[in-house]
Amino acid sequence: MHYVGIDIGKRHHVAVILDANGQQVGKALRFANDRDGFDQLLARLAELEPDALIGLEATGHYWLALYTLLAEAGYDLVVLNALQIHAYRKSGIRKRKNDRYDAYWIADYIRVSRQPHHQSQQPELLQLRELTRFRASLTDQVGGCKRKIISIIDRVFPEYEQLFSNVFIQTSRRLLAEALTPDEFAEFDLTELTQLLAQSSRGRHGQAKAEELQALARRSVGIGFLTDALRVQMTCLLQQLALLEAQCQQLEAEISALVDQFPQHITSIPGIGPITGAIILAEIGDIHRFAAPEKLVAFAGIDPTVYQSGQFTATQTRMSKRGSPFLRHALWQAAFMATQHDPQLRAYYQRKRAEGKAHGTAVGAVCRKLLHRIYIVLKEQRPYVIRD
Repeated sequence: MHYVGIDIGKRHHVAVILDANGQQVGKALRFANDRDGFDQLLARLAELEPDALIGLEATGHYWLALYTLLAEAGYDLVVLNALQIHAYRKSGIRKRKNDRYDAYWIADYIRVSRQPHHQSQQPELLQLRELTRFRASLTDQVGGCKRKIISIIDRVFPEYEQLFSNVFIQTSRRLLAEALTPDEFAEFDLTELTQLLAQSSRGRHGQAKAEELQALARRSVGIGFLTDALRVQMTCLLQQLALLEAQCQQLEAEISALVDQFPQHITSIPGIGPITGAIILAEIGDIHRFAAPEKLVAFAGIDPTVYQSGQFTATQTRMSKRGSPFLRHALWQAAFMATQHDPQLRAYYQRKRAEGKAHGTAVGAVCRKLLHRIYIVLKEQRPYVIRD
């Protein structure tokens, strides 16, 4: 049996081969991330016995092309998180003169850890991860766009936010598209303003809201300069916000359609909705990579870390925050929702708070409980059943 570790880079990769005793076979192979380089690697692998196991890090997106090639060639593969190799290398268990290559540590890790291997990851899950991460980037842009709009309102017409519980409802957007400064709102024809409010709110607002708006405008302390520049910005930002939100809706439809292509019961767990469930599925990938729920908890980076020094052990713990931030964020959202809708997890959260735990620590504990449920549901491919 041979173990091949491949250190992934943008333009070049490095492969190191170890035998069953951990001895390096030949020199490290540095090959280009192109067809010629891949052919070099395949030629080298052809010299080995057919049961070679290949390990590589999921570094950015640079590993996918090589992974696809090796999977199609029929090789057994192990996809590793960079944190696993970093921790293994830092452990200092073995020191060799040829350990300067990360590829060496990857090969040695899969040799001693007996990692479960698989020939291919589900293409649907890889596509799902691409879409959910892209959606995350768009939602970040939506948030940034809204913050910029509020910043403009705060400077030009700070009293405006008193009118609506949410300045981004459709009625408010229509108003901001028509006028921005207090003077513009104060000079707006009352009848026209009333009609605009009635149409955009479907009759919920009328003359009373129009009069309230104009009264606030006449007493506003907003700045009277920069308004031309800020009006241009507001117009652009409102258009950008509408586009980003439409794209998010389109992505969510694509994500839902993709999730339906393979069996899953993750949304049977209280607190996990369709989009949150899709993110969790995409970030976890193949559940069989994890031998126990605790491995999944560590992968998600929500395992607690405890500070110790001499005889002192901290009573407050923090998440390790290793692994995927996308997975952690989705779990945090799911845990918060679960404390609202799942009596068991709500009671668990309240018990942690009664013990003196901070809100974040208590929600983190709920996250770990949720991950144990997720592990069972995915591993056993069955819906979650709430126990009395």
